[in-house]
Amino acid sequence: MKKIISILIAAALGLSAFTAIAGSIDPASVPKKKQTTLGLYLTPQEAHEMKEHMGAKALMVDVRTPAEIFYLGMANDADMNIPYMLIDFSSYDDKNKRYSMSPNSAFTLKMEDAVKKAGMDKESTIILSCRSGDRSANAADLLAKAGYKHVYSVVEGFEGDMSKDGRRSVNGWKNDNLPWTYDVPKSKLYIE
Repeated sequence: MKKIISILIAAALGLSAFTAIAGSIDPASVPKKKQTTLGLYLTPQEAHEMKEHMGAKALMVDVRTPAEIFYLGMANDADMNIPYMLIDFSSYDDKNKRYSMSPNSAFTLKMEDAVKKAGMDKESTIILSCRSGDRSANAADLLAKAGYKHVYSVVEGFEGDMSKDGRRSVNGWKNDNLPWTYDVPKSKLYIE
């Protein structure tokens, strides 16, 4: 009986410790462009800990472009890449000095397929990550409009925010030294 009580106490403590980890970011401190309608945010460390704790019960999706995955790598914890935006190589954005990006019209459908394939539903935990937290916030809002209830945005993203010298060295998955790789398995890649 003592062993059962000890296990139940340990499980309760583990759950409360996890609850304290998830969502410790004050929504009021999140920059406007990274805010979501659901108000669910994680740091990269929290996202990593959530995936370690929940495993396959949380779906982590990298919403960057396939080119970003190819050249910059991907978090080991990410289950897959489903880009929120795609690069339009036929159009150049003079203001931002890069190719234009346009919304991925298949994003919501691809997410729905991924959620079903994982045995999840719109009540399940979904973690979205991008380069620095802007696109993941927009993607989270799109999923919220589609009825998803527990969509977290990794506010610092994979590469993090810009430093004063114009480098992505302030925060983010890579800068937090969390596990990532260039060798992304084909099963995680976005293929149209």
